[in-house]
Amino acid sequence: MRESRLFKIVYYLLDNGQATALELAEMFEVSVRTIYRDIDALSEAGIPIYAEVGRNGGIRLMNDFVLDKAVVSEEEKREILIALQSINVIQNIGSSQILQKLSAIFNLDSENWLEVDFSRWGNKDFDNEKFELLKSAVINRRNIKIHYVSSYEAINERIVRPLKLVYKAKAWYLKAFCADKQDLRTFKLNRILNLEILNESFQLRDFPEPIDTFKGEYNQITLRFPKEMAYRVYDEFDKTQVQRQANGDLIASAKMPEDAWLIGFLLSFGIQVDILSPAYLKEVIAEQAKLIYEKNKY
Repeated sequence: MRESRLFKIVYYLLDNGQATALELAEMFEVSVRTIYRDIDALSEAGIPIYAEVGRNGGIRLMNDFVLDKAVVSEEEKREILIALQSINVIQNIGSSQILQKLSAIFNLDSENWLEVDFSRWGNKDFDNEKFELLKSAVINRRNIKIHYVSSYEAINERIVRPLKLVYKAKAWYLKAFCADKQDLRTFKLNRILNLEILNESFQLRDFPEPIDTFKGEYNQITLRFPKEMAYRVYDEFDKTQVQRQANGDLIASAKMPEDAWLIGFLLSFGIQVDILSPAYLKEVIAEQAKLIYEKNKY
């Protein structure tokens, strides 16, 4: 209890510059005599803390004491705070207190510059809870049981050892070792319907570095869009992949996996996309559009 109070006194002084013994006593609900004993203990521990009497007196730390001991430039201090702010939005484990303490040490403000919401529209609670559970399972190396919707439309129960959470192309994925397949697999978080953390733990050293399943040699897909679709084109493609034509049309070219996702992606543009290459994709999309029409016509 006392060690915690000593720690808080130091950071309070770093943050506020000075305080009276009475102010600290009221804050920590102890006597003024106890505060002076704490000051003596801090001084004996090598903390350059001192008290000044008089009208403008108070308890202070020597100027720049901590800063002199930290061989960190002003730019590096800001980068540390920015990095911690990034961590704080995905970790809810007291990082905000760390930010406050380092802000006091560095004598810099920590800007609340970033907010991350892991949920889809209209599904806030479950998506955020799922992410927190997965994060806990990864950090604590705990096996999990999931119900997962596969690409073959089946819902399977899997026991997996979660290794890493990955954000890729506007979606979150879990890289894990699947006990059923006895191999490394990548699972899309949105397709995990249920999740349970199990009691069994595992050692990370038993597994190789999670494979990068997002790498691969894909064919170049080249598409033309009317200028009215610019908002959507720049949502989906980097500006280096887009060329604007004299008439305002946009030509987008990128390497993509030719699978069910690509078909759905192209269909989502309706008549606002023209497939330039590869040519055979035009036939595939036309056939899918025909099937959709036949299925939904009156």
